[in-house]
Amino acid sequence: MLRVALCQINSVVGDIGANTERVLAAMEDAEAAGCQAAVFPELAVTGYPPEDLVLKRRFVQDSRRAMEHIAARSRSCTAVVGFADDVGGCRNAAGIACGGRLLRVYHKRQLPNYGVFDERRYFQPGTGDPVLHDIAGVAVGVSVCEDAWVAGGPMAQMAAAGAEVLFNLNASPYHAGKRDQRLEILRRRSAETGCAIAYVNLVGGQDELVFDGASLVMAADGRVIAQAPPFREHLLIAEVEVADRPELAEQPAIATEINPVADGLDGLDEQYEALVLATRDYVHKNGFTDVGIGMSGGIDSSLVAVIAADALGASHVHGVLMPSRYSSDHSVADAEALCRNLGIDHRIVPVEPGHQAFLDMLAPSFDGLDPDLAEENVQSRIRGTLLMALSNKFGWLILTTGNKSESAVGYSTLYGDTAGAYAVIKDLWKLQVYAFARRRNQRAGRDLIPENVLTKPPSAELRPDQQDDQSLPPYDVLDPLLEAYVEDDLTVDDLCEQGYDPALVSRIGAMVDRAEYKRRQNPPGVRITAKAFGRDRRLPITNHYRGRR
Repeated sequence: MLRVALCQINSVVGDIGANTERVLAAMEDAEAAGCQAAVFPELAVTGYPPEDLVLKRRFVQDSRRAMEHIAARSRSCTAVVGFADDVGGCRNAAGIACGGRLLRVYHKRQLPNYGVFDERRYFQPGTGDPVLHDIAGVAVGVSVCEDAWVAGGPMAQMAAAGAEVLFNLNASPYHAGKRDQRLEILRRRSAETGCAIAYVNLVGGQDELVFDGASLVMAADGRVIAQAPPFREHLLIAEVEVADRPELAEQPAIATEINPVADGLDGLDEQYEALVLATRDYVHKNGFTDVGIGMSGGIDSSLVAVIAADALGASHVHGVLMPSRYSSDHSVADAEALCRNLGIDHRIVPVEPGHQAFLDMLAPSFDGLDPDLAEENVQSRIRGTLLMALSNKFGWLILTTGNKSESAVGYSTLYGDTAGAYAVIKDLWKLQVYAFARRRNQRAGRDLIPENVLTKPPSAELRPDQQDDQSLPPYDVLDPLLEAYVEDDLTVDDLCEQGYDPALVSRIGAMVDRAEYKRRQNPPGVRITAKAFGRDRRLPITNHYRGRR
């Protein structure tokens, strides 16, 4: 057996000093647990993704110096740590340190350049013969993230060169279904190499990305023999089997749990925890303690408030109710009921005085023209201004409440309900918002979100008796169409061939395309699907392609 500590830490991008201290603290814990190796995530020293920080040569040099400092503090437990190296260009590297020295450095060979990844912009690929290192008499191959996703790649080459155990350092961002994808890939590599694999993943939120951890050890036969819990920092102590090495079977007794397999989360609960962790880290890592939310009494702002309270604690969440002349009585009542249920601070700031003042100011310019969207959107923009004023006064970070369906078709007011710093549910389709809300109520064992919020027709309440379905198809029709158009990259003609109504598809496709300029100006938000607006889906704003014959 090889006793290994899988050090699932939450690095902060750019905070090399604090990240180094996290690494050193985990190394001490691993040493105390009698581990022969402590393995850390990809780019643990710099945080991931460092993006254009690595274009600053001093940043990369600082990363290398930090790795050398970590190495100088190493003792009998071999530390394998991800950092940015400055040898022959910037490299995504893993340093191997023991006994106070940096013994070897491995440079990542497979650089992903798809989806949310741009590594070929920043890093040079590693070259040369496979890197093996002896740890307690075991030949260990060290690789980094994408190296594991390639058949016949670095892992296979290391096994062919004599590796008995494989370490794989990762910063693998979460999306729904990602855990199953990883397990399938690792099973392929264990079958290909005949080696056990220690897979260590980063945990925490970074702008639009969230990393779920869920580090694991997979035996050579594809069994998961140890797994860390998702969405939190953890030191997983595991004894890794080495094939046909009976002399390694005996290990000294240590008062710690060995090879635990943490319970996973399923479906909505897993995705919900991703939203909570990403929100907490975005707020705290950017120096804030409290958030403000415009509370309409609708489903979207209600779910955002619940997520925020779970992420930060109720005392750090502030609801702002901003009724207008068109707000229904139940909107205020439902929002107040939710705030009471959550125990969050809330206040009412009516927009009517400002609304009337704006209408009076615009009256000479609008004279003789019928009221339309221009007057409606004034209300939303007043609300955005009020929220930002409260943010300035009290130091709140403002969470926006738009969902993916609205963002897709542009059903939002630029500089109005899009005003804010972080979009918690921007990657949730409207039907998913309802599903998450019902699931959260189920977990609470009560109507945390009032039942009326879940059952009343959604409305922006910017004109009398307004409902979403006056401007959009019902969401059970709209969401599947949008998912196909946005996430599956189907064209209008593709959707018509699948049986969708041509007029509807053409209309919705045009709305999605026209709204690109709005989405570019929206705040970042949590990515929980394989194709979110922002880092994943990058279409030109000026674009005349419509995907129809």
